[in-house]
Amino acid sequence: MTVGPIGDNFLGLEESTKEGADIAILSLPYELTVSYGQGTENGPAACIEASAQVELNDSLLSQDLPAGRAIFTAEPWDGEGGSLKAQLKGIEKYLVEWTTGQIFPVVLGGEHGSLPAIMRALSKHPTLAGDLGRLTVVQIDAHADLRDELEGDNYSHACAARRALDEGVGNLLQIGVRAFSKEEEEFIESDDRVTTWFARDFLAPSVGEGAWNNLLAEISSLTGPVWLTFDIDGLDGSLVPHTGTPVPGGLAHWQAVEVIETLFAAPLVEVIGADIAEIVAGKDSNLTQFTAAMIATKIVAAHIATL
Repeated sequence: MTVGPIGDNFLGLEESTKEGADIAILSLPYELTVSYGQGTENGPAACIEASAQVELNDSLLSQDLPAGRAIFTAEPWDGEGGSLKAQLKGIEKYLVEWTTGQIFPVVLGGEHGSLPAIMRALSKHPTLAGDLGRLTVVQIDAHADLRDELEGDNYSHACAARRALDEGVGNLLQIGVRAFSKEEEEFIESDDRVTTWFARDFLAPSVGEGAWNNLLAEISSLTGPVWLTFDIDGLDGSLVPHTGTPVPGGLAHWQAVEVIETLFAAPLVEVIGADIAEIVAGKDSNLTQFTAAMIATKIVAAHIATL
């Protein structure tokens, strides 16, 4: 049975019903605490629309996507809630039915402030058995997102990783950070749960290829359940010019692909889901949403390759 017009589905594919799905594409049109550029509310829909133009062939797979698996594009979160607290509670409620371990969730956002709500929903995942301390969050991001507050708001997108740790996340591996406050730098140095690979650590011309290989080796050595949170501003700003805060000096597309493939191939890791945040639809160019769609497709393909 096909659900809805093909154009409404991720990758433009015909889809099975929710009950027969292996992978769920979930949308969080969330925009409440943005501090610079706006438009994340429309990002998930733009990403799904752009995905219809992404090639279905992936080098990890022996056949075109969906490669024998069923991908279900769910109805978006309804966006209801008269306050930030209510909206985050609504996001948690929307996601919790997709964190049962039966379906692999890929969440399209929406501002990164949704991350604590994602963690609350994920705490119900059977692999974690209610203990987020067992979870490693791998965060690709231009920003550390470790502020305790921004402009008096403790749940700003600039606090997303800090609040995720407050929810009980055991370990945080950050990749590509290059915009951070002194407060965040001190927090990184003092908190044993946080390991940060600043962009300069592996992308500066002086560090050489060895630094990149060291990063990949650390990813390969991870163990246990992992959630991948990919803020698309972790990519170089030239690839995502319409995201809210594009920052130069970030990951190239193929570097992001290599990180994703390495993470899913890590022998002692179980990636239990992913989110892609801060997608903003460009008005004069489709590059940002198309780049996000390619990242989402790579995550889906890397997951299928592990099955």
